[in-house]
Amino acid sequence: MPISSIALGHHSEAAKPDALKAALAEFISVLIFVFAGEGSGMAFNKLTDNGSTTPAGLVAAALAHAFALFVAVSVGANISGGHVNPAVTFGAFIGGHITLIRTILYWIAQLAGSVVACLLLKFSTGGLTTSAFSLSSDVTVWNALVFEIVMTFGLVYTVYATAIDPKKGNIGIIAPIAIGFIVGANILAGGAFDGASMNPAVSFGPAVVSWTWTNHWVYWVGPLAGAGIAAVIYEVIFNTNTHEQLPTADF
Repeated sequence: MPISSIALGHHSEAAKPDALKAALAEFISVLIFVFAGEGSGMAFNKLTDNGSTTPAGLVAAALAHAFALFVAVSVGANISGGHVNPAVTFGAFIGGHITLIRTILYWIAQLAGSVVACLLLKFSTGGLTTSAFSLSSDVTVWNALVFEIVMTFGLVYTVYATAIDPKKGNIGIIAPIAIGFIVGANILAGGAFDGASMNPAVSFGPAVVSWTWTNHWVYWVGPLAGAGIAAVIYEVIFNTNTHEQLPTADF
C-alpha cells in the first residue's frame, strides 16, 4: 500500500540548507497569500463601512484569495512545492511525499508567515482589526467542522490530482491556478457560514494578532481531517501503481 511509505525523517534534516530554503519559501508564500487575502477584506470593510458580509464582499474575498493563492503557490512551487497551507503539508505527509521533520518545519514557517502578514497589515492600516475567523449566528461548530472537512478535502484532492500525482503529465502546468480556483469556489460556498478557511495558517495569524480564539479548533481539526481523508483516498485508490518519495509536492 503506497501510504505505508510515510517517513519520519532524521532530526538533522531540519538543519539542511535545502530544507531551510524550502521553509523560507513557505514563509514568504504564506505571507504573500495572507497579506493579500486578509488585506482585501480589511480594505473592503474600510470602503463599505464594514460591509464584508454582503454578497459583494463574499465575491471580493473569493477573487482575492483565488488570485493570491495562484501566485503564492506558483512562486513557491520550485523551491518548497508551494504548499502554502499546513493542511496541504499534512496531506503530503500522510501520502509519504514529505517527512515528518520537514512537515513540522513547514508548519512553523507557515504559521509564522501568517502572523507576520497580519502584524504588517495591522501596522500599515493604522491599527485596523485583523478579524479572526468566526461562525455565522445560525451555524454550529459541527456544521462548520463538516464544511471545513469537505472544502479542504476538495482542495487537497485537487493538489494531489494536479501537483503530486506522478502521472499528472502536462496538467501539472495548471496546478497553481486549479488550486486557486477551488479555494475561490469554496469561499463562495462556505464563506457565509464559517469564513471558509481550509487553511490553519490563514486562521492562526488573525487569531493571534486579534487574540480571538473562539471556536478556533474547528479551523484546525476540519482542514487536517479533510486533508488526511483526501490523501488516503488518492493514495490508496488512484496512486497505487506509481508512487515516488518526494520531499515536496512536485509541480
